[in-house]
Parts: sequence; C-alpha cells; structure tokens
Amino acid sequence: MKAAKAQFEAVIQPWGNSLGLRITQPMSKLAHLGRGDTVIVEITSEGLSVRPKTVKPTRLPFTESALLAGLTPHTAHADELPTLVTSETGE
Repeated sequence: MKAAKAQFEAVIQPWGNSLGLRITQPMSKLAHLGRGDTVIVEITSEGLSVRPKTVKPTRLPFTESALLAGLTPHTAHADELPTLVTSETGE
C-alpha cells in the first residue's frame, strides 16, 4: 500500500439507519474530494479505502492563447536559438 500523505483520527457515527464518517475540510482538500463527488469505496484486508472516482483535471490560471498573445520572434528570443552543426543533422 502507498504511504499516506496525512493521517487523521475520526469517529464513526450513526447517520439514520447507517453509519457515517465525517470528512473534514483539510482531509477533503488533500484527497481532492468535494461536495457531490462520486467516490470508490473498497474493502481490503487492511480496512476501508475511499478515493475519488475520477481525478479532476488541474485548471491552470492561463490559456495557451492568452500566454502566446502578443508573442513576437523578438519577445520569444528566436535570435537565441542554436544553429545545428553537421554532425547533429546527420548530413
């Protein structure tokens, strides 16, 4: 089994006719879980495992087009590109 990122102690509590385990906000952030997410619950010889059904893609703050907007050969430092020598091209 993989090493744990963090470990928390929790108490199993009654929830209607079932049992529930409260996932604290710090635990949910570390596990990438949010309200309404579907999870996979597995019973193993080591106990209970809960993980997100799908990994959410990381949203970056910028789009590729925003990063490239206004880019010119000068601002891209195209003049600093190396020139290949004959031994590198195989000619």
